[in-house]
Amino acid sequence: MSALPHESTPPGAYADAYRLEAHEGPQTLAELRAQLALLDASTLAAFNAELDAARFGEAQTAVVTKYRHLVALRTRPEVAAAIQASLDGTDQARPVDDLWAFLDGKGSAA
Repeated sequence: MSALPHESTPPGAYADAYRLEAHEGPQTLAELRAQLALLDASTLAAFNAELDAARFGEAQTAVVTKYRHLVALRTRPEVAAAIQASLDGTDQARPVDDLWAFLDGKGSAA
């Protein structure tokens, strides 16, 4: 049974350790703040300060995105492993044909 939109979903593996999709990770400010509080109080305080200082629109979106990525980076072992493999040069690079196939599958406005 899947969660309703207002219910939080249990944490699971991301579909792609190299990309955070919109439906993955915290979905509300309350969820994001709760996960940041679990990381440490100073991270939560920094988030609140940056969000309070940001103007509506793109600036607030950038702050939320930054901290959603931070949560993924610090809490998901598959994300940390992907980053470490990339830094070590041991990651399995995908062929460029896979990228084009992925982009073709997204559709286009043309």
